[in-house]
Amino acid sequence: MLEHRQHHPLDRLIVGADKALRVIAGVASASRPSPALHAPDAVMDPAEQRHSAGLMRVNHVGEVCAQALYNSQALFAKSDGLRAQFARAGREEEDHLAWTAQRLAQLGSRPSLLNPLWYAGAYALGSAAACLGDARSLGFVVETERQVEAHLASHLLTLPQQDAKSRAIVEQMRVDEAEHGAAAQALGAAATPAPVKMVMKLMAKLMTGAAYRI
Repeated sequence: MLEHRQHHPLDRLIVGADKALRVIAGVASASRPSPALHAPDAVMDPAEQRHSAGLMRVNHVGEVCAQALYNSQALFAKSDGLRAQFARAGREEEDHLAWTAQRLAQLGSRPSLLNPLWYAGAYALGSAAACLGDARSLGFVVETERQVEAHLASHLLTLPQQDAKSRAIVEQMRVDEAEHGAAAQALGAAATPAPVKMVMKLMAKLMTGAAYRI
């Protein structure tokens, strides 16, 4: 009876709403220690510290969006197996959410003030992708993770070299995102059309530009 209740659409909707409220409120817990834990503290000038904070705020927004995407795609997935995969990936993404929030606080900064907007937009995109079927939904994950991995690699080029804590977090996030994309591909992802990829890139550029400052 309990297992049946766990798979009831209304139960999944309630759980999803609870997750959304926690993400927007900044409540996240990591199941793994932060990669920054044993990295040395950095001596940075104010400009470098602001830049690190801006990049980590962008990364935190990315994780807010990841929670929205995985929550929505899990809700509308057609199979229990795919819902379980999205749940596993979402749990690792919550580690990223907690790590970036902690690093922002260490840098004397804060998350984006627009997080409710970012979450809502990503949730809508994830829902739309999921409604196209599991293969298309998985394809959306593959393309999203590919773009996020490239985005994180670019951050490693611009983060201050001495900011070992931020760099350790970003590097582990990059590894995890690549694994999530590979897992989605292995489950039978359909190719994402080129126009959709271009729109995704444009939206990501707009989001990162705003999140860096706001």
